[in-house]
Amino acid sequence: MLEMTYSHLLVSVQGDMVTVTLNRPEIHNAFNEDAIGEITDCFERIGRDEDVRLVVVAGAGKSFCAGGDLNWMQKSVGYTKKQNLEDAKRLSAMLHAVNDCPKPVVARVHGNALGGGCGLVSACDIVVAAETAQFGFTEVRLGIVPAAIGPFAVRKIGESHARHHFLLGDRFGAHEARHIGLVNAVVAPEHLDAKVAEVVAGLRSSGPKAMGEAKALIRTMVDRPGTADKVCVETIARLRVGAEGQEGLRAFLEKRKPRWSRG
Repeated sequence: MLEMTYSHLLVSVQGDMVTVTLNRPEIHNAFNEDAIGEITDCFERIGRDEDVRLVVVAGAGKSFCAGGDLNWMQKSVGYTKKQNLEDAKRLSAMLHAVNDCPKPVVARVHGNALGGGCGLVSACDIVVAAETAQFGFTEVRLGIVPAAIGPFAVRKIGESHARHHFLLGDRFGAHEARHIGLVNAVVAPEHLDAKVAEVVAGLRSSGPKAMGEAKALIRTMVDRPGTADKVCVETIARLRVGAEGQEGLRAFLEKRKPRWSRG
């Protein structure tokens, strides 16, 4: 497994699981261009590492991620349109690196997840939140819009909820986040780690390659519905004759756990 050392992230390895912790607690893990670059690099490397089976994303300190940091935002005030375009492309690339990672990505959310932090939540596969967590697509309050994070957020929460929260720019709690599809599970803060561990255990019962294939298939069905039927039938035919599919099917018929299962 690759060793990864960053200035704004803590990366820890527990067997086949990597925990990526946003580590700027003094500013609620807010993004700047360096943090965005590190997250992008980290997830691209994780995606290529065959020893990694799943990823947990967390935040150090009191918050998950409070969006953009003030110094970064202050610099952007003086950016040209071209500089702003490049800046937005970097944020989009970071979210794509998380969203397109072939490993399942679990978000452990506490405290605030605002603006770009909400975008990061949207790019994760499974989101577990403390019931005290606060969310918000707050960009309109600054006279801008959640544009770079928009495609990921709208896929998660749908058009109706996006219209509501994008236009209000309001903060909302974890139960509302679950209601609109941004969050999958809400628990008391003291049970947050136990719930994340439960999700991790469940993922370890799934075929490692199958999970990546499932993520890719979902993206195809959402982004390219016209080709979905063809891709779906070709995918299942290919996986059934593959090593992992054969092992899974034989294990089911022989009433045993497949070799990959650790759940």
